[in-house]
Amino acid sequence: MDGIRDAFARAGLVRPYAGRLLAGVCAGVALRLGVPAWAARVALLLLFVLPGSPFVIYPLLWICMPAQGWVPPTRPVR
Repeated sequence: MDGIRDAFARAGLVRPYAGRLLAGVCAGVALRLGVPAWAARVALLLLFVLPGSPFVIYPLLWICMPAQGWVPPTRPVR
């Protein structure tokens, strides 16, 4: 799981502490895309038209997107 979070962090997809309403997923996506957070929230609301998709996408992003300032664990040198 740390590899996935590291890839998201390198891509600039992190959940910021400032501006989050629930978990910070929409704020993080908005930050990465360079749009206001409200626009990402509206886009998520529009996805509710598609059956089930936001109920799958949001929790997956919540799990995979690291929090801002996340540092991947280091492995001991042998």
